[in-house]
Amino acid sequence: MPIRVMLVDDQVLLRTGFRMVLAAQPDMEVVAEAGDGVEALRALESTSVDVVLMDVRMPKLDGVEATRRICVRPDPPKVLILTTFDLDEYAFSGLKAGASGFLLKDVPPGDLLAAIRAVHSGDAVVAPSTTRRLLDRFAPMLPSPGGRPQHKELERLTEREREVMMLVAQGLSNGEIAQRLVLSEATVKTHVGRILTKLGLRDRVQVVVLAYETGLVRAGGHG
Repeated sequence: MPIRVMLVDDQVLLRTGFRMVLAAQPDMEVVAEAGDGVEALRALESTSVDVVLMDVRMPKLDGVEATRRICVRPDPPKVLILTTFDLDEYAFSGLKAGASGFLLKDVPPGDLLAAIRAVHSGDAVVAPSTTRRLLDRFAPMLPSPGGRPQHKELERLTEREREVMMLVAQGLSNGEIAQRLVLSEATVKTHVGRILTKLGLRDRVQVVVLAYETGLVRAGGHG
């Protein structure tokens, strides 16, 4: 089964360019296109989609709100936010809305294809270091928890899981976390999976957002 992709952008030329890149791949298929968030939501009513490439600045309904509405649907597709500028506040809002990552609009074709495949397989596509820079910049927009983490679900984590979560939030890959904690990479992956399940999160990008929101990790430093 090819990966079913929907392109959402108000620029027809951009959609055409992305469609040409994706059409050349044997494992991908563009099954829908939309010029704004309203059209995107309407298309999802009748079309099965695996990954949505979502622009943010669009008429009628912007990409952030469209992402939020998509991500609360049962069995939603994964969403990749498309942004013009690295560390755009819209990208941050998109991640908070449930997107699995973000890409720059001038992303090289190979990186775009790799990102779609990664998201489809359940990975986040924002490099940990980029995620950390993004959140360091926009953490002042988050509510101040005043010390102890306020998210009650965090109390369900074991001490080891909380340790792994802090390292994920600091931008470490599974391999780096394994090295730091002297664990196997498979064990770290299991811990990350349990963290996602216990906290009701979709991927490690949302782990990072939650860690900053709750004060488990502070901008520019460690928890």
